[in-house]
Amino acid sequence: MGLISILFSNPGLFIILAVLLLYSVILHEIAHGWVAYLFGDDTAMRSGRLSLNPVSHLDPVGTLALFLVGFGWAKPVPVNYSRLKHFRMGLISVSLAGCLANILIATGAIFLLKFPSIGSNKLAASLLSLVAQINIILGSLNLIPIPPLDGSKILMGVLPGTAQIAMAKFERYGLFLLMILLFTGLLNPVIMFMQKTMLGIIGAVLR
Repeated sequence: MGLISILFSNPGLFIILAVLLLYSVILHEIAHGWVAYLFGDDTAMRSGRLSLNPVSHLDPVGTLALFLVGFGWAKPVPVNYSRLKHFRMGLISVSLAGCLANILIATGAIFLLKFPSIGSNKLAASLLSLVAQINIILGSLNLIPIPPLDGSKILMGVLPGTAQIAMAKFERYGLFLLMILLFTGLLNPVIMFMQKTMLGIIGAVLR
């Protein structure tokens, strides 16, 4: 996506965009930690990871990737899944929370664009469109059931115990497989389908 190019053409716009996008990945992680806390695990809270202070969350590589390719990440929030009450429901809810946070941010951005005073403002419209687009990408990509993406843990939450163990063993290879699928473009149809689905859901909510 090359968002880093905005730094040279319009530094002020880049700073505003940087804050909005960085908090998109930060709120994704905070959502994981907060829902884990609701299900009985206070690991993220004790680690200071429910804070809005960006220093607690930023991952240098993930931050750079966000501006270079439009997809990035913050440091994963620590979750002790063995402490979750109602393990299956807790696992699914914690894993889904980050994606839902991105969908809510995208929904909020699209909702604001519906106001004529905002939508007619070129700067505001550009910022909100980018925020919505990137949050939809973050939310949809993270739902893919390949480790270490959130979708893999959502899938584990519905699988029987033996399949959970097998999938847990597969996690060590998940990132390698994910990189291959992303760089070869094999995941593009899946990502596009999920993005269209999310846009349809957001459109129905805001209708």
